[in-house]
Amino acid sequence: MEDVAARTLGRVAANDIELAYETFGDAGAPPVVLIMGLATQMIAWPDELCEGLAQRGLFVVRFDNRDVGESTHLRNLPPPRLADIVVRRRPPPYSISDMAGDVAGLIDGLGLGAVHLVGASMGGFIAQAVALEHAARVRTLTLMMTSTGSRRVGQPKPWVYGRLLRRRVASDQPAAIAAAVQTFRLIGSHGFAFDEQYVQDVAARSWDRGYDPDGYRRQLAASASQPNRTADLRRITAPALVIHGLEDPLVAPSGGLAVARAIPGSRFVGFSGMGHDLPRELWPEFVREITALAALGEQRKA
Repeated sequence: MEDVAARTLGRVAANDIELAYETFGDAGAPPVVLIMGLATQMIAWPDELCEGLAQRGLFVVRFDNRDVGESTHLRNLPPPRLADIVVRRRPPPYSISDMAGDVAGLIDGLGLGAVHLVGASMGGFIAQAVALEHAARVRTLTLMMTSTGSRRVGQPKPWVYGRLLRRRVASDQPAAIAAAVQTFRLIGSHGFAFDEQYVQDVAARSWDRGYDPDGYRRQLAASASQPNRTADLRRITAPALVIHGLEDPLVAPSGGLAVARAIPGSRFVGFSGMGHDLPRELWPEFVREITALAALGEQRKA
């Protein structure tokens, strides 16, 4: 690869909160916005993946969702009890639609116009909502290890769901690192080598940037209360790509397949050995797939 792409850090007002973001590459290039998943900070989008996209001619923006990292933490909203989340007894403090509004605000705040949108896991839920509720801001849509919101597809293995609900509050950085390693040994890609050092590094930096177990519960409530978007997905006209690990224990491949079936003209790419993470060996494949879809979107725009 060529030299590391230019990087900038910043904050932008969006949807009555502030979002921390980082960019890679030439601001004049076609923009791609990366949305990360549940309680996971923007640094979980690997630097090398972001640089690879930038070196392929894209302007890359990754950011912290509300309630994680260096973005606004909504501490004025009491976190829901886990029992209430499971049975959906009460409305969540905010919704996936609200988080989609954050993304639209980010796009507008940075003056990006319309973007190539990429969402992973819960970030895929958010990306779908952006494409449905803010369609003019989406040139192409890449959805990774995600689902439609239907309870009939994409369901986790029971032992994985139990692990999520039993997630303990870490008392210090070493405990947070150990918990991250344990989690990704369970849900990660068993068909590829486990990169424990990388997981430890991201977990350590995430602790330093803003560990927030209450934010995790607020985001979990938003995910648990999301609607079934299956019928609505048929309205999406942007070129779409669905990427899924065929051994994903957290969001079963049936979820990604259902998304691909629902979005007209979308393409499904399944990776053997991939679980619910972004294995290093597949980063070049992800770059290749996202840039190819973006090129298609740019041709349609022209």
